[in-house]
Amino acid sequence: MSRPGEQMAAVQPAPAHPDVGAPTALAIEISNLKKGFGLKPVLRNVQLMLSRGQRMALLGANGAGKTTLLRILTGLSKAGSGTVRVYGLDSHYELQEIRRLVGFVAHQPYLYEELTVLENLLFFGKLYGVTHVRERATVLLQRVGMERRANDRIRALSRGQVQRVAWARALLHEPRLLLLDEPDTGLDQHGNDLVESLLAEHTERGGSMLFTTHNLERAIAWSDQIVILAGGRVTYQHESATLSLEELQRRYREVTR
Repeated sequence: MSRPGEQMAAVQPAPAHPDVGAPTALAIEISNLKKGFGLKPVLRNVQLMLSRGQRMALLGANGAGKTTLLRILTGLSKAGSGTVRVYGLDSHYELQEIRRLVGFVAHQPYLYEELTVLENLLFFGKLYGVTHVRERATVLLQRVGMERRANDRIRALSRGQVQRVAWARALLHEPRLLLLDEPDTGLDQHGNDLVESLLAEHTERGGSMLFTTHNLERAIAWSDQIVILAGGRVTYQHESATLSLEELQRRYREVTR
């Protein structure tokens, strides 16, 4: 069976996570983060903080470093230097614990194509130590509208259907932090409405969220904070509630050109 992704394979079975991490009001704390590939710097002294229960939109042009930043937070990529903490846990020493607190949705669905929808969720549920995993998987498949395809193999699904299953996989272990790399990829309007509803439920439960998008209007609607990354640096940050779409468009053009 081929591996769908490093993050999933690296997580070890564990019971439901306790309230781990040093006491902190922060879901994410990034300090002096640097990352490069060969001689090319991708992230340069990134400073970023996300409070618990808050939602942050991470904007930027292609190649700005957004996906690299998310991959570091999920443990799929290592930081070059600097400090990354998730709920008080240091990514250098407590990566396994961090992975149990994070749900990740990206372009790659991190699912096994040769397994059925339900088999995938049972596999990942057991990997994360989810109790009553079959019941939890069934509830989530109903929630994302995929219960009728539970016994179909992933490879038989459309791109939008695969993305729905990826959402169910990310939510299986009730993560405290959602990391979303363009979470509406491949979804129609009904799918986008579903994502918005899932995010609202996550926030109502006290969950935190960091997501990327190229849709500036959606960025404002779904977030409490807007951050723009350009040239590997945080170049702009503002509260969403006091930011108009026109102002964001203007600022985005200024800092990304």
